[in-house]
Amino acid sequence: MAELLCGEDPEPCEPGPAGPLFVPVRPGPAGWVARLFRTPVGGRTAVAFTSAELLSTALGSRQPWIRLSEPALRSLTEPLGVAGVTVDPRLAAHPVGPRPLRPGDRYDAVRRLRDPRTADALRVTGTAAQALWIG
Repeated sequence: MAELLCGEDPEPCEPGPAGPLFVPVRPGPAGWVARLFRTPVGGRTAVAFTSAELLSTALGSRQPWIRLSEPALRSLTEPLGVAGVTVDPRLAAHPVGPRPLRPGDRYDAVRRLRDPRTADALRVTGTAAQALWIG
């Protein structure tokens, strides 16, 4: 029986995805930047998908992406203190949209709840907005 040696074996003990991955990105000040996500316990992680279909299913069809290998993605995120890469995650989130109407809602609140631009929107101004932007 062959014994696996992780350090010098040309084949890795824990195989990773072969080929470039589909990495979700967002516009940044100097071009596109990789989107970072939180794990269920609150740690930061980079996310990548093995197909464009899986990325669209998880993040929507309008999510921009680029192709990167796993080592390239790790080297981009390590200077930010992000060592983890999650491949093909099953993202779980609350449904997007206004909350259901309840008895006793006022008319102006009902109108605001039906407007998708303001549903569950957080309005922050002044110093608090600067603190969110910086931190």
